[in-house]
Amino acid sequence: MLVIIGCVVVILCVAAGFLIEGGNLSILFQPAELLIIGGAAFGGFLIATPMPAVKQVVVGVVETLKGDPYTKKDYLDVLQLLSEIFYKIRKQGLVAVEADVDNPGESAIFSKYPGVVKDHHILAFITDTLRTVITTQIEPYELDALMDMQLEEHHEELMIPSRSLATIADALPGLGIVAAVLGVVLSMQKIGEPPEVLGKSVGAALVGTFLGVLLCYGFFGPASRMLEHIATAKVQYMTVVKVVLKSFVSNNASPQVAVEFGRRIIPAKVRPDFYEVEDAIRRVKK
Repeated sequence: MLVIIGCVVVILCVAAGFLIEGGNLSILFQPAELLIIGGAAFGGFLIATPMPAVKQVVVGVVETLKGDPYTKKDYLDVLQLLSEIFYKIRKQGLVAVEADVDNPGESAIFSKYPGVVKDHHILAFITDTLRTVITTQIEPYELDALMDMQLEEHHEELMIPSRSLATIADALPGLGIVAAVLGVVLSMQKIGEPPEVLGKSVGAALVGTFLGVLLCYGFFGPASRMLEHIATAKVQYMTVVKVVLKSFVSNNASPQVAVEFGRRIIPAKVRPDFYEVEDAIRRVKK
């Protein structure tokens, strides 16, 4: 929602300022300039971006309209899920959760938390880590390095949409100049026309530069930053899970202590307090 509001504010403020100075909005409507800039930007984007990344960009742009990807409830759910798994391991041993890990969709534990199950990245992170612990004699430092590698790979993947939009944003001012130069070339063909006709033509040509700069710094650049924030939030979510898993598996912490390690690094705006997590764990014990 904030993204839409921001776009409206940019458009209204630019238009209002132009009108206050006595401008005519009709001169800013130049479909040919938009076609040149937009078409060239889209074509360059296709040249520079593999098809899987194009799909990621589309999904990422849609995500910017939704805002923060995770809420306090999402964090509570994943902490509660992990604590439930840990308590089962403490009571029945590692082998007891093997069926849950191998088939999380049919697991009585995982099925309680549909939000976690739908997030295939975090689900794979949890199940792959537990499966590795169950089936191998991996050392704590090796497990830590393994999870760090997966986090790094996930972060690189999440940054693809942001970097792709940033590339488009960087190209837009230059493409605006291209459109302006083409407009000036057309204006030169009207050199014999009256000044008012020639001036209107030159003004229309300069709109290309205006549109390129506005699209870069008013829309695509900020959208790229928003996608970067979303990627950071997703990596933070997985980092919380990593800390909880590491505390329990590698440091042999109790389920409640392991969950508290994770709770402490949750961003403040969505961090559940100690008592909320304690209540969640108490429900797990019951």
